[in-house]
Amino acid sequence: MNGRWRAWVLGGGSALAAAAFAWPLFVSAVPADAQAAVPIVAFALVPALVVALALALDGEMYTAKTVALLGVLSAVGAAVRIAGTGVGGVEAVFVLLILAGRAYGARFGFLLGLLTIAVSSILWGGFGPWTPFQMFACGWVGAGAGLLPHGRGSGGPVRARMEIAVLAAYGIAASYLFGLMMNLWFWPFAVGSGTGISYAADADPGQNLASFALYSLVTSTLTWDTVRAVTTTVGIVLVGPTVLAALRRAKMSPRRRDVPTASGRAVRSR
Repeated sequence: MNGRWRAWVLGGGSALAAAAFAWPLFVSAVPADAQAAVPIVAFALVPALVVALALALDGEMYTAKTVALLGVLSAVGAAVRIAGTGVGGVEAVFVLLILAGRAYGARFGFLLGLLTIAVSSILWGGFGPWTPFQMFACGWVGAGAGLLPHGRGSGGPVRARMEIAVLAAYGIAASYLFGLMMNLWFWPFAVGSGTGISYAADADPGQNLASFALYSLVTSTLTWDTVRAVTTTVGIVLVGPTVLAALRRAKMSPRRRDVPTASGRAVRSR
């Protein structure tokens, strides 16, 4: 499968995963039915995760150096995530995902997000219906950093500061969007019926969206998500330049091949 088709298939898989997050806006179900359906929806995402991993880690990415970098960074991310467990909203792992995605590209960032959640869930024992959702959401955080535009022109301190500023702004947006996505899929059964923030099976999508926005605002946006945004911003500003430089020094180099010269000797070429 060529790169263009691979990108389309990965994009389509992500769109299906996004639909799984947003099902409350399109599927009518009473909260009790929704709660019963959550494990089914979560496990339905597992094949999509396997396909996404297989497509993202193709022949170009599957090198010893790439695997080593993924392994090391996934272990670091898992350790950081476990260390922050129980501290409301502190997601220092976002710093790593964003910086690695920026240094190595969208596919690497996507893989790192998936594997970091998988490894930390295995070590911490935190597997549950939420795990596939977290894997995709963190994968998108890493991939989004890799898709940010790269500035043109010569380098230097000014460009480096601009890059950090862009990554910090992206970290803020990603922190709030992550909170919204993780709230949306379980919102229908998170609160009882009959309140101003409840899911209503017979309501139109606009009404449910307004109720969800209010629910998310009072339960996480002003608290957990804001702490996550502050943590991510401070981390990127403080360690971003140093970590980016270190990651780029270790960046995967293209494969080399032998090219014969006029004298008959082979030289190494990119």
